[in-house]
Amino acid sequence: MRKLLSLLAAILLTTGCGAAASTPGEVVLKVGDQKGGAKSLLTAAGLLNDFPYKIEWSTFTSGPPLLEAASAGAIDVGGVGNTPPIFAAAANAKIAAVGASKGNVESDAILVPASSALRSVAELKGKNIAVAKGSSAHGQVLTTLRGAGLTTKDVTLNFLQPSDAYGAFTQGKVDAWAVWDPYTAQAQQEVQARVLADGKGSANGYGFQVASRKALDDQAKNPAIKEFLVRYYKAQRWADGHRDEWAQAWSKETGLKYEVARAAVERAADLPVRLDDTVIKSEQELADAFTEDKTLPGEVEFAKFVDTRFQGDLS
Repeated sequence: MRKLLSLLAAILLTTGCGAAASTPGEVVLKVGDQKGGAKSLLTAAGLLNDFPYKIEWSTFTSGPPLLEAASAGAIDVGGVGNTPPIFAAAANAKIAAVGASKGNVESDAILVPASSALRSVAELKGKNIAVAKGSSAHGQVLTTLRGAGLTTKDVTLNFLQPSDAYGAFTQGKVDAWAVWDPYTAQAQQEVQARVLADGKGSANGYGFQVASRKALDDQAKNPAIKEFLVRYYKAQRWADGHRDEWAQAWSKETGLKYEVARAAVERAADLPVRLDDTVIKSEQELADAFTEDKTLPGEVEFAKFVDTRFQGDLS
């Protein structure tokens, strides 16, 4: 009998039966964020106050370094634009897009100084363009140039993160700057930058919440990721109906002037969409364009880097 009891105890210990299950308070969700991103949005919408899991925030200058961290398992989930997941997929990163939204494309702009003689995209041939490599702005440059019969080989791309690019742009070290809001609004208001081209007719406007494979394989973290996604997309809908409150919160969080934040907010809100075949097809077309441009070394099958397990909770 004593041996039987010892055996049962060993089985219970091995299987975890009789042990306390993980509780929300024990789970730490590591979230990657960008300037004026998820943290400020969720805070403004009042959706962080009772969040049942602890969040550790990490701020990144753009999507590519955020996804590098996700692939390495340093963060669990984070938001990026339409191009970073493609570059991550090309590097066979250990990530998957788990949620999608669609926003305006007017803020995805190629800017030139107010005094610039450039008046058309075709005139960018031979010019220097500042852009964050692998960012949504990189995709914008590619598709905009293609529309004018050019490739990225017809220009010189200066790969700079937004803060460095802003300095290069204002000091006249580059001819143009490809970027997104709130940087677009900031440059327009502070240095009267002019929009040479925006994303109308060329950009798909998609943004993604992307999770690390490590976190997705962690059953204890899956409920936390789902809860974060549900609240994040709820906050996007809130922001669409409370633009002034969102602009004020954005300004406070980032240190941007209220007028800059308000201008960015007024263009249009990002709103959740289903991560479906339409989204995947659009992203595949963008990936193929990068391959044809020889920016990426080979073909990317975007669908392999999509995980729809949470879609039923996000509709």
